[in-house]
Amino acid sequence: MDQIKIGKFIADCRKKKSMTQAQLAEALNITDRAVSKWENGRSMPDSAIMLPLCQILGISVNDLLQGEVIQMEEYDKKTEELLLASVKQKEEADKKMLSLEIVLGILSVAILLGFCAVAAYVEMDTWLRVLLIVSGFAFFLLGLGFAIRIEQTAGYYECAHCRHKQVPNYGSVLFAMHYGRTRYMKCPNCGKHSWQKKRVSKD
Repeated sequence: MDQIKIGKFIADCRKKKSMTQAQLAEALNITDRAVSKWENGRSMPDSAIMLPLCQILGISVNDLLQGEVIQMEEYDKKTEELLLASVKQKEEADKKMLSLEIVLGILSVAILLGFCAVAAYVEMDTWLRVLLIVSGFAFFLLGLGFAIRIEQTAGYYECAHCRHKQVPNYGSVLFAMHYGRTRYMKCPNCGKHSWQKKRVSKD
């Protein structure tokens, strides 16, 4: 989606309705600064606000996301383009999140080892040594928890039997046997257990 184009489109539609940014903001119960950010292409309206915004401006949500009024004969084509763009955006976001998972994992291990090394080699009271080790493990578990959450939600797991793709719940990912990003889980489609590989795309 082209935020600059969408922002200009919002501004044009608002002006056609003879509304100021402040009046539009008041109608939506938000600040005029938020409207200004949309129109300058610096942000997008939240999903919860899109429908009321479109109703006020007299456009469809599809028009808003395309940054132009869609003619009926072009509607199916534009909808398909928008859907493909959304899928591509999700795939790119998933790739970035999975990269972040690696960074979180490395950082968590580094903090744990660093705290343990300080506790082992620096002269200090016993209670402080214990506190450092416990803190190291706490940071490690917190980082691990966030990393598993990322792995759970980014992309899909593919069943080795029926090729069904799923986004399992957190517990299934947390407690499943695994190597790398491949986990041994039950498929909700065929009901069989298999080593399911992480995929970013549903293709």
